[in-house]
Amino acid sequence: MREWQGKRYWLVGASDGLGAALAQVMSRSGAEVIVSARSEDKLAQVVAGLPGKASYQVMDIADDESVKSAAAAIGDIDGVVLLAGVYWPFGASEWNADQATAMVDINFTGYVRVLGQVVPNFVAKDDGHIVITSSLTGFRGLPRSIGYTASKAATMSLAECMYADLRKTGVNVQIANPGFIKTQLTAKNDFKMPFIMEPETAACEMFEHMNDIAFKKSFPHLFSLLFRGSQFLPDWIYYRIFS
Repeated sequence: MREWQGKRYWLVGASDGLGAALAQVMSRSGAEVIVSARSEDKLAQVVAGLPGKASYQVMDIADDESVKSAAAAIGDIDGVVLLAGVYWPFGASEWNADQATAMVDINFTGYVRVLGQVVPNFVAKDDGHIVITSSLTGFRGLPRSIGYTASKAATMSLAECMYADLRKTGVNVQIANPGFIKTQLTAKNDFKMPFIMEPETAACEMFEHMNDIAFKKSFPHLFSLLFRGSQFLPDWIYYRIFS
């Protein structure tokens, strides 16, 4: 079990949904929580509802200067949890250039921006906790998921590369791959979403992982088996099933 009392954690993308729910869990466990997103009103509401020491820092993860300013204002932290994400469902035959670019820029490049301000400090002091949120969709390509699935596959690879580099240091890298979570993003879907979780349930799964030493957690467990197993299917079978 990780010691949370008095630790400072920066939660990026925590104005609602999974991020806000995780902030609650971490705050109840004694961590000081700093939440970031673009909406000041939502962030203020989240902080007002937290039981422990908490604050917010408005930040646009898609803007270099905004990320640098936020990191400087927050100062020294013990951990960072990357949860930011946007999503629009469409496929290659109905390509939306602006939305595709936004998904990649926020869901993946935005994470790189934040890590660029955090990782060097963690490495210098040989201590820190990095939690990256990807998705079960990141295991293999899916129809009508241009931008989102690609960005989640990229975050998965990013975490794996960082873990390979830092696993024998004092910097702990973890990745969480949740399935469907009931948020404003999944509300855009017009199909049945198996094993869909409430944000609070997903937050408990993530926090359980953060207390463990394991690098990767994919959940819900039964649903994750479908995605993890799909990696071993030959293309002709996989695309016949999943398209």
